Amino acid sequence: MYFPIRCFTCGAVLADKYEEYSKRVKDGMNPAQALEELGVDRYCCRRMFLAHVEVMDKIVKYRKN
Repeated sequence: MYFPIRCFTCGAVLADKYEEYSKRVKDGMNPAQALEELGVDRYCCRRMFLAHVEVMDKIVKYRKN
């Protein structure tokens, strides 16, 4: 599933921060620190990042050509 554009609870725009967040976490940064540096302070918005699961990579394996 794609990352949501807005927070489900407060409506803040988050999609523009996801790529940078993902890059930082893959490079070994603590997710909490990455969110703080990106300015994501509300717990509802932080939940959107921490609970997101990239399932597209798993679904593509079963796609017919």
